[in-house]
Amino acid sequence: MTKLPVVSGKDVLKALIKLGYYVRDQRGSHVHLRHPYRRPLTIPLHDTIAKGTLRAIIREAELTVDEFIKLL
Repeated sequence: MTKLPVVSGKDVLKALIKLGYYVRDQRGSHVHLRHPYRRPLTIPLHDTIAKGTLRAIIREAELTVDEFIKLL
């Protein structure tokens, strides 16, 4: 298993946009993303994303950690 990187919310957002997600709206520090056929996601725009939260985002986006790292 590949080790999770320490990333910011903006880095996660940029990686998911490369995957085809788009910003639907933002409420406070959380951005709501949509995709044509994948499930919607909510990303916190914090300086660092907690490892458990990042792992959940990657899982919800139906990615592996290695695929996510390549998008970064």
